[in-house]
Amino acid sequence: MSLADQIFIDNCREILTCGVWDTDLSVRPRWEDGAPAHTVKRFGLVNRYDLRREFPVLTLRRQFFKSALDELLWIWQKKSNDVRQLSTHIWDAWADENGSIGKAYGYQLGVKHRYPEGEFDQVDRVLYDLKHNPASRRILTNLYNHQDLHEMALYPCAYSMTFNVSGHTLNAILNQRSQDMLTANGWNVMQYAALVHMLAQVSNLEAGELVHVIADAHIYDRHVPIVERLLQREPLPAPTLWIDPDVHDFYQFTKDSLRLEGYQGHPLEEQIPVAI
Repeated sequence: MSLADQIFIDNCREILTCGVWDTDLSVRPRWEDGAPAHTVKRFGLVNRYDLRREFPVLTLRRQFFKSALDELLWIWQKKSNDVRQLSTHIWDAWADENGSIGKAYGYQLGVKHRYPEGEFDQVDRVLYDLKHNPASRRILTNLYNHQDLHEMALYPCAYSMTFNVSGHTLNAILNQRSQDMLTANGWNVMQYAALVHMLAQVSNLEAGELVHVIADAHIYDRHVPIVERLLQREPLPAPTLWIDPDVHDFYQFTKDSLRLEGYQGHPLEEQIPVAI
């Protein structure tokens, strides 16, 4: 069984059995028919993934690794807010007539600041410190810039990464304010696990732990029956991550520089309603 499957199962069971419903509150998200999209949630879930043990990918529901990598590189490498640069349409509903999601995600990572060592954006500062200041306890990124929130199509969900080098091992904490468990949990976990592997490789380090902190872990009301059916499935073995050993510059990675070997995932077999 994939460790990601076990954590997902445990999280969803906890949400469904011990969670709190928001049906007595006014909520922002809506279904396509205009009905409010209510959720059942648990506050403050913390999950640990040892990337030395296996690469965390759900098998209960097939995951699209290349598409997830494409979005990750769009944010972290291209530092873009233009959805036209994506190979998928997952951000289309949030974009304006010019394809922009405003000052969100990649835009924030690309803003440059002056330091004693020179001018860096957030990604380049992380890359510099991992190589030159690995003992630093200040290696992090933060997308939740309050002065720009009013110019973002969507406030960042996965908003902060904190990196910590222990010996020769790179560990990281992903902070997420909100997580749609069915549609986003598996996607985000494999994205940021891949990011840790990429940053470790270009910094001559070994990928260690990814700790995922979720403030509001929720399941939408119309997703509950789908999640319950997923939990009845038999998890499959975890795949193996291959990462091109010849890439030593973070900006040279492409979505084809990584692949999952031996990956098998159950098909979803039904359309998932989307809350916007």
